[in-house]
Amino acid sequence: MAILLLIVAAAEIYAHKNTDESVKLYRIELNRVENELKAHEGKEGYFIDVTKYETIMSCETLDEIDQIDQYASNYHYVIRDINGKLYKIEYNVDLSAEHESFIKMTHVIVIVLTATVLVFLIMIWFTIIRTFETISDYPSLLAKGNLTIPLKEQKNKYFGRFIWGLDMLREKLEDEKNRNLKLQKEKNVFIMSLSHDMKTPISAIKLYTSALRKGLYKDEDKLKDTADKIAENADQIEKYVSEIVSASGDDFLDLKVNNSEFYLSSVIEEIRKYYSDKLENIGTDLKIDNYSDVLLAGDSERVIEVIQNIMENAIKYGDERYISICFNDEDNSRLITVTNSGCTLSENETAHIFESFYRGSNVGSRAGSGLGLYICKKLLSQMGGEIFAEQSEGNFSITVVLSRK
Repeated sequence: MAILLLIVAAAEIYAHKNTDESVKLYRIELNRVENELKAHEGKEGYFIDVTKYETIMSCETLDEIDQIDQYASNYHYVIRDINGKLYKIEYNVDLSAEHESFIKMTHVIVIVLTATVLVFLIMIWFTIIRTFETISDYPSLLAKGNLTIPLKEQKNKYFGRFIWGLDMLREKLEDEKNRNLKLQKEKNVFIMSLSHDMKTPISAIKLYTSALRKGLYKDEDKLKDTADKIAENADQIEKYVSEIVSASGDDFLDLKVNNSEFYLSSVIEEIRKYYSDKLENIGTDLKIDNYSDVLLAGDSERVIEVIQNIMENAIKYGDERYISICFNDEDNSRLITVTNSGCTLSENETAHIFESFYRGSNVGSRAGSGLGLYICKKLLSQMGGEIFAEQSEGNFSITVVLSRK
């Protein structure tokens, strides 16, 4: 709209400028005609050639002043007295045909531009702004847990993938919610059942220990039998505790992997694109070695997730001097090693960093759940890959092993 207004203003200024010039031209040419008459005054048979003037229409002599009203004229005229002789000079101050054509063309262009801008703005309203208004409240509904309302498909294709992704997120959150509720219910039932089952052996142990404390059993065989009963009930309690530990150790994460084929470059370029600016902002040098592109087996999105987890740990626990990514081949596998400068983790802790909820002694006050590398290991296991860590010369490295196709 600003550009359109500038074009309109420029066109109008130019048109008015040309109009002013046309108005000034007739005055100049009247003076020229008058000067020409004075220069040729008294010459017999001389007449003014008005064709060489743009605004002068005619130049005639008048015998008497009364004759002026006898002439009908479609133009403006002036009467000039040249040495006692009257001349009637007709002139035209209307715009030239070219100028009128330019004015009309300017107005046509302005109308066309205005219509184009309006159509464009209406198109933006219906295809973009209105769609955003439709989905503007959707993220807040998801945050509040309202997961039952699906997003309606839009006729335009501008937001197809965006709306499809939001709806996929809704479905995933809804599945997670239902799964968590079901899991919580199963855990509650399981704990209540075990609690009820454990009451019997605990009560028995209490009775036997109370009898022993009071010295009710004097016979050696009876004492031995009581001890056996206590041990039997203790074994039963230990069995229940083992079941609780086993249940809590089950995989509590629903990690789905879509195994297929992908090129290494598709993963590394995503990592480069995301972390180049991020590391530059914190003053950390990112070094990515040259590599030959190969076809790998697995889920490219999950591999990106794995390397992102490793990169985030490198940023969080390194000394922020540099992070490097290098590549090696071993048997039928491609090894991707992420190394960060600075390592404050003790050697004996390295073997435990892939365990669930494990956090090393170097975490300090940094937030975390201890699940990042555990998730990486689980994902790679489903893709037929491996992951391991090592320390060398004050640096910490984590290597991802992926199978080549």
